[in-house]
Amino acid sequence: MRTRMRGWRWRQNPLRRSSDVVEAWTALVVAVLLCVGAPLAGALVGLWAHDQARAVATVERAERHRVRAVVVGSIPEQLPSVQGGDREHAYQVDVRWSEPGKGARTAPARVPAGTRTGDVVDVWFDRQGHGVAPPPTEVAVWQHAVTVGICGASGAAAVVLLGHGVVRRVALRHRLAEWEQEWARTGPDWTRGRA
Repeated sequence: MRTRMRGWRWRQNPLRRSSDVVEAWTALVVAVLLCVGAPLAGALVGLWAHDQARAVATVERAERHRVRAVVVGSIPEQLPSVQGGDREHAYQVDVRWSEPGKGARTAPARVPAGTRTGDVVDVWFDRQGHGVAPPPTEVAVWQHAVTVGICGASGAAAVVLLGHGVVRRVALRHRLAEWEQEWARTGPDWTRGRA
């Protein structure tokens, strides 16, 4: 029959060493850091990433404008490989649109995969008139923030667990050294009768 001793590192007993106390306190601190610290670090990093991504999206929305245009160019024979739906990826093709006071304009722009000649699509241009990707939506900003927050929380947890492993290794060395000192004191009393 096996007896289980819970909390022996916290109670006074002849087998407890200072390294046991350090290891017990370290385990408590690690538990608190993993349950509170890592999620808090992830939330702070995620909020920072959200602010940065929102600022970038605001700048891109100010620098880009959307145009409703007709696809007039020939569709590429070899379309980019598409996974997860045929309107996910974009490719370059000539489009035509009219601007008030400037007449009809034609320029290459990015259109969704699956678009055919004659289709009316929304395309985005920068201030120089180059076709660009649309600015990030609010959903994309939040997805970025959540991803960075999860990475931040995971990184914080990894640092805590790595630190815990180092402390446990050092505590084990100290524990073995303490036991060696104790045995040096008590060992002769145990082995004297046999010699």
